[in-house]
Amino acid sequence: MFSPRTKAVVAGSAVLVAVATGILLTSGLTRSGASGPGPRAAPASSATPSPSRSPSNPPVSPAPVQHPNPFSATLSSYVASRSGSVLAAVYDIGTGQTWNLRLGSPQPEASIVKVDILETLLARSGDADSGTGLPATESSLAQQMIEDSDNDAATSLWYASGGPGKIRAFNATAGLRQTSPSRCVQCPGFPWPGWGLTTTTAADQITLLRQLFTPGSLLTRGQRSYVLRLMEHVTPAQRWGVSGGVPLRATVALKNGWLPLNTAGTDWQINSIGWISGRGRDYLIAVLTTGNPTEQYGIDTITGLSAIVWKAMR
Repeated sequence: MFSPRTKAVVAGSAVLVAVATGILLTSGLTRSGASGPGPRAAPASSATPSPSRSPSNPPVSPAPVQHPNPFSATLSSYVASRSGSVLAAVYDIGTGQTWNLRLGSPQPEASIVKVDILETLLARSGDADSGTGLPATESSLAQQMIEDSDNDAATSLWYASGGPGKIRAFNATAGLRQTSPSRCVQCPGFPWPGWGLTTTTAADQITLLRQLFTPGSLLTRGQRSYVLRLMEHVTPAQRWGVSGGVPLRATVALKNGWLPLNTAGTDWQINSIGWISGRGRDYLIAVLTTGNPTEQYGIDTITGLSAIVWKAMR
């Protein structure tokens, strides 16, 4: 603005008016940015500008929406209606929330131990981030073990991984606290491969699965992707369990286990672990069931439980 003295001079001289007008126009052009590409000054009538964002003042991302406990009264009622003992755990990848249902005693793993075998084997290979580190023969066995649940392939890789001692060491480093690898492969009085008698909890299985989603974990990026890819391509006949209630377009990476614990086939261990992603959901789930009167009964229990969890995680 002009001072009162300047205004008097302008009123008494047409020449000074013209000069003052020229100065005013020049000032206006400069303030509008016409003189160069620099940042535009805010108009005099504008509100106070918001502070600029810089690397030291980044925008704050909203916190992930917390989920309610998926182990609701409905799910608890459902589990109470089923025979046998059920352990379950869920981990939400986006929020880091963890829920456990019935922190009971460890149960036999059956074929879900094959994920542990493979992770131990890969961690020992220690290859570059882009690969698995497995030779072609072991890679072929790994595919058979996970996608088809081939027992002979699992036995070969159990030994290749270093057996119970190395698997126990890997688990301890990974944070599994209640998993005990079986000490025998050919166990007296047991007709099935003994590695299936490795015992674990649902919480430990979540810890094992989290290795596949943790950068800087015991596995490289390429190894983590490799395990998930195999679990996503499990043969269709074995895609039951934690996939229960999940729509077809969602991503499901799973491994199941089923094992008769007596010769009469009246006491079945049925387990399912995996990763579910899609429709706004992204979570890990592990379900262990023992004391099932038939194989199908245990499958139905896990399928029903998983469908309730899927709905609750939206």
